[in-house]
Amino acid sequence: MKKTYIVTLTQAERQLLQTMLSRGKAAARKLMHARVLLKADVRAGRRALSDDEIAQEVEAGRATVERVRKQFVEEGLEAALDRRQPRRQYLRKLDGDGEAHLVALACSQAPAGHSRWTLRLLADRMVRLEYVDEVSKDTIARVLKKTNLSLG
Repeated sequence: MKKTYIVTLTQAERQLLQTMLSRGKAAARKLMHARVLLKADVRAGRRALSDDEIAQEVEAGRATVERVRKQFVEEGLEAALDRRQPRRQYLRKLDGDGEAHLVALACSQAPAGHSRWTLRLLADRMVRLEYVDEVSKDTIARVLKKTNLSLG
């Protein structure tokens, strides 16, 4: 099978990877990726190893070897060695205004038929009052814990 991502290291990159491996003071994942790149390098004066051979020599999975090779060719040395930053953005259900409404609601009189507010009651009331579209009882608990507000 013909490889679509051919790793060709410069002399400086090869030296950097060899120095990193000889020191052994980096994260295990980073050191393994460095070994993969050195084994996959076609300019090293030896025949190009297959992904399966590289995986066996560095004790990694074939998919890892393919991914490191692809990252190096497409994004460069740093991307192949370092962890990628998460791309997902976590949006908050309750911003500062919503948290203020929640605290005010939790401090108010409990609804009729209940001796105190529960997390579910607070979540339902926040939705009913249209402060938020939806919110879980776990989010309510996290916000109340952060404000050191006790319902009991």
